[in-house]
Formats: sequence, C-alpha cells, structure tokens
Amino acid sequence: MDTMTKSWTDERLEERFDRIDERFDRVDQRFDEVGRRFDEVDRRFGEVDRRFDRVDDRLERIDARFEHMDERMSERFEALHQLLIRLGAVAIAALIGLIATQL
Repeated sequence: MDTMTKSWTDERLEERFDRIDERFDRVDQRFDEVGRRFDEVDRRFGEVDRRFDRVDDRLERIDARFEHMDERMSERFEALHQLLIRLGAVAIAALIGLIATQL
C-alpha cells in the first residue's frame, strides 16, 4: 500500500498562496462592484431627496394659497352673514309695518 503523503514544498506552498491571493483579488473586485452599486444607489437617493424638496416647496405654496383663500372666504362669509342679518331685520320691519297698517 502506497502512502498518500504529499510533501509541501516551497513551490507547492507558493502555488497555494498564489491561488488564495487570486481568490482574494476576485473578492476585492466584487466588493469594488458592490461599492459602485452603493454609490449609484446613493446618487439615486440624492435625486429622490431633491424631488421631495421640490414637492415640499410646492406644498408650501399650495398651503399659502389655501390660507389666502380661507381668509378671503371668511371675509365673504362674514359679509354674507351681515347681509342676511340686515335682510332679516328689513323683513321683520316690513312685517311689523304691514301688521300696523292692517289694524
């Protein structure tokens, strides 16, 4: 029976370490690719942030417009309220005048 003894010569060790170095080089390349992908994702998130900033600006302008409209509408409702009170007073005065002329 032959013994399966392999001697680890300096050449074989060097080959083995070279292969390990090659594998680590490939891992490094893959991590570089992952880093590039993350950079792309960061860039895209930057674009999304800018879009949200623009949306926020638009919403602020819309809010300002609604506040302006609310002010105008409250003024108009106040004027309508005053008009209805005056019309009611005129109607009551007219009814009192009608009753007074009929007696």
